[in-house]
Amino acid sequence: MKRVGLAISDETGTIAQSLDHLVGGSDQTVVRELLRIAAEHGVSTIVVGVPLRMNGSPSPQTERTLRFITSLQQATTLPVKRWDERLTSVQAERALLEGNVRRKDRKEKIDKLAAQIMLQSYLDAANLGPSGSDSSGGL
Repeated sequence: MKRVGLAISDETGTIAQSLDHLVGGSDQTVVRELLRIAAEHGVSTIVVGVPLRMNGSPSPQTERTLRFITSLQQATTLPVKRWDERLTSVQAERALLEGNVRRKDRKEKIDKLAAQIMLQSYLDAANLGPSGSDSSGGL
C-alpha cells in the first residue's frame, strides 16, 4: 500500500469523481486519514477495492487488504463495502495513455483514476441514485 487512490460519488450516488491519493503507511495511519477525509466530505459508505487474481482467487495483497478492511471496520460505524478492483489499474493506465499523459504524470494519477473507475463500477452495479435504494455519497 504505497499509495491509496481515493474517489467520491456525487450527492446522488451516480457519478464517481477522483480525489487525491493517500501515501500509504500503517493500517492505523491510513484508516485515520481515510476517516478524516470521509468526515470532511460527509461520506455515508466506504467502498474498498479488493485485489484478486484474474481467476478470482486471493493473493497475498488480497489478504493484506482484508486485514486493512477489518481495521477500518473496527474504527468506524460507517458501512464498509468490498468491491472487486481487478483491471481498474489497467483501465486507468489505458485511459491515461490514450490521453497522452506523460509517464511521470501517469504515476501520480493512476491510483486516483483507478479508484474512480472502481467506485463507478460499484455505483453502477448497486444502481445507486435518485431512483435507487441509497442516494448517499460513497468514498
